[in-house]
Amino acid sequence: MSKVAETKSESLQPGPQTYEYESKSSAGTIAIGRKLAALLAPPRLMILRGDLGAGKTTLVKGIAAALGAAEPDEVTSPTFTLVHEYAGELEGRPVKLLHLDLYRLDAERQLDSLGLEEMRTPDGIVLVEWGEKFKSVRKHADGEIVVTSAGGDARKIVVTLN
Repeated sequence: MSKVAETKSESLQPGPQTYEYESKSSAGTIAIGRKLAALLAPPRLMILRGDLGAGKTTLVKGIAAALGAAEPDEVTSPTFTLVHEYAGELEGRPVKLLHLDLYRLDAERQLDSLGLEEMRTPDGIVLVEWGEKFKSVRKHADGEIVVTSAGGDARKIVVTLN
């Protein structure tokens, strides 16, 4: 059984909400992703930050599973295809999960061909790996999820919702 620790920091002031999680394994990271799905009600565009191999795609596996969009082993990194799209549901309503990986892109103009603005639909959750590289993505993001290695398979996951 994987252990998952969770803390939530809230302020009486309006503003971003922050949630912090710790995982000791890949299974724990997937479990955290399952929990996060409820926080990511559409429409939502989130930047996924973390080093290569930090576990960003592993987290998406849990989110997709919670939405009934894909089994964890069906979710892979869209490094070469740039976008993977999954259909699921949240609270009985259809939801479209879009998982992007912008690692291989270098310039804002390259985003135009992806149609990122068109991906932001009322029923869409857009998760963008390496989105912090681009001003236009940062400008439109509804928050970010930061995944950092805490040694071995352990991960710290911080979610900030704007």
